Amino acid sequence: MSSAGEKAPAEIYQQRLAAREQEAALLDRRHLILSNARLAVFLTGAALSWLAWISHLFSGWWVLAPVIIFIALAVAHDGVLRRRSRARRAVSFYNRGLDRLADRWVGKGVTGEQFQEADHPFAADLDLFGPGSLFQLLCTARTQVGRGVLASWLKAPAGSEDVVLRQEAVAELRPRLDLREDLALLGQEVAAGVDLNILKKWSGSPPVLTGGPMRLVLLAASILTVATITGWLAGLLGPGPVLLALAFQGILTGRLRARVQQVLEDVEEPGRELFLMAEVLERLAAETYESRLLAGRREALESAAGAPHQAIAHLARLVERLDWRRNKFFAPFGMALAWSSQHAFALESWRRRHGRDVPRWLEAIGEMEALGALAGYAWEHPEDVFPELAPAGEHVLLARGMGHPLLPAATCVRNDLELSHELRLLIVSGSNMSGKSTLLRAIGVNVVLALAGAPVRARCLRLSPLGLGASIRINDSLHEGRSRFYAEIIRLRAIMELAEGDGPLLFLLDEILHGTNSHDRRIGAEAVVRGLVERGAIGLVTTHDLALAEVAEAMAPQAANIHFQDDLVEGRMVFDFRIHEGVVNRSNALDLMRSIGLKV
Repeated sequence: MSSAGEKAPAEIYQQRLAAREQEAALLDRRHLILSNARLAVFLTGAALSWLAWISHLFSGWWVLAPVIIFIALAVAHDGVLRRRSRARRAVSFYNRGLDRLADRWVGKGVTGEQFQEADHPFAADLDLFGPGSLFQLLCTARTQVGRGVLASWLKAPAGSEDVVLRQEAVAELRPRLDLREDLALLGQEVAAGVDLNILKKWSGSPPVLTGGPMRLVLLAASILTVATITGWLAGLLGPGPVLLALAFQGILTGRLRARVQQVLEDVEEPGRELFLMAEVLERLAAETYESRLLAGRREALESAAGAPHQAIAHLARLVERLDWRRNKFFAPFGMALAWSSQHAFALESWRRRHGRDVPRWLEAIGEMEALGALAGYAWEHPEDVFPELAPAGEHVLLARGMGHPLLPAATCVRNDLELSHELRLLIVSGSNMSGKSTLLRAIGVNVVLALAGAPVRARCLRLSPLGLGASIRINDSLHEGRSRFYAEIIRLRAIMELAEGDGPLLFLLDEILHGTNSHDRRIGAEAVVRGLVERGAIGLVTTHDLALAEVAEAMAPQAANIHFQDDLVEGRMVFDFRIHEGVVNRSNALDLMRSIGLKV
């Protein structure tokens, strides 16, 4: 376990980065020395060979010395290369950490775009996935299952009990920098898009090959084939027995071919990630945990059938050896050994023994990696706080000093905000670029973090377990023949349906219904927000149309107006990005047009 002590995260990262860079440089020098030594020994061996066998100056046994030395150097060189690769990955790990702390992280790391859903009620609106997204900032998970769990937590707010359990786990993992570094250095980079649901499906499906007598007969046929081929090559047998053995084995493999192919196809695709999963399992299982969630997941990694990391590593080796059959030099041996069929039986044997445990293992890996990602974020942002969850039945969102987690800390303007059972709706007016949309996103992203179990960008945050629905970034669709206005009202209908659910809903609506005329917009917007409030929802609506501010007056005291303001200073718009009470009393649209030279 690593303790941050009194040092800032950036200082600790810098110190560790310098140490890993020094280690990498030392290993670079050793690599060069060993490379040159291997070349020198090779040339020496070649010279000795010429002198021994061509010139006959001394015995050829002398050539064994450089051969032995070359092998020893090769083994040592391989170890140096592995350590150098690990040191370089450590350098990358700490450089990425420093990039996050210095707000240079956009465009670096995993974006999670594969987790984006076109009709999700808030993911695209709050920049949860994609370049510069919350997922890209948070995600340090190495396996696809870990990334998937983190994505699911961001997309689906958790209930109070789950949030509290995750907070405990994140707090326990937060100081364990050594663990996070070790996980970052395991294995190699894995391919994107590996679908481990295939592995889950395979592990829980009925057996395709049952083994038993057929496996023994196939094994006996393979032994017979190898024996007859060996006897033929040694001159002890003619070709007849070989052909008979091959024919017998061909009949057996032909009968099994369809089932064998099904087994291999089902397990081969996720096999590329299995070695990394085994290493992650082993490292996570080596830790001791006190928080309830981590201790429970640690128990989930125990199995009566053996250590999970050993079992998954064995499966990974079976999948890896399947690739040998594609090697044209190995293919003849593979045919003689019935390589594919033998491995299909071995895979089915593994499934019968461990298949029921695979979903439990994958869930444990995914949750612990997701918790580790949140813990890394918590450690890098020591000023962020864990939110307080309000009791069941209380509809509240109370924030003090809240800012947007994706904005640079140095320039992030923070605001206070309060919604409750008494004050359910805030209508936010203000000029262009004054910060209205950013406020909605800041609220939404912090609620996503809070209900995922992570700290939030605020001095304090108290909230109910909330559902979330947003209409901030709505686009038209030429392919689907939908206008932006139609796409927006479809989203508003979905948000209304969410409000009819069991728990309270937080809605965030940006420039509601701005694709229609002022008259229809005023009537439609009031109907929407009244309907949401009547269903127990709380939320914010932004607008340029000051007529909509009258909605808050009509719905008082359950609704109120707030605004952002601006000033024109020396021909340049200046914003303070702070919430003010009441309705904005001016617009900057004409000023902005004039400031860029338009004659208005």
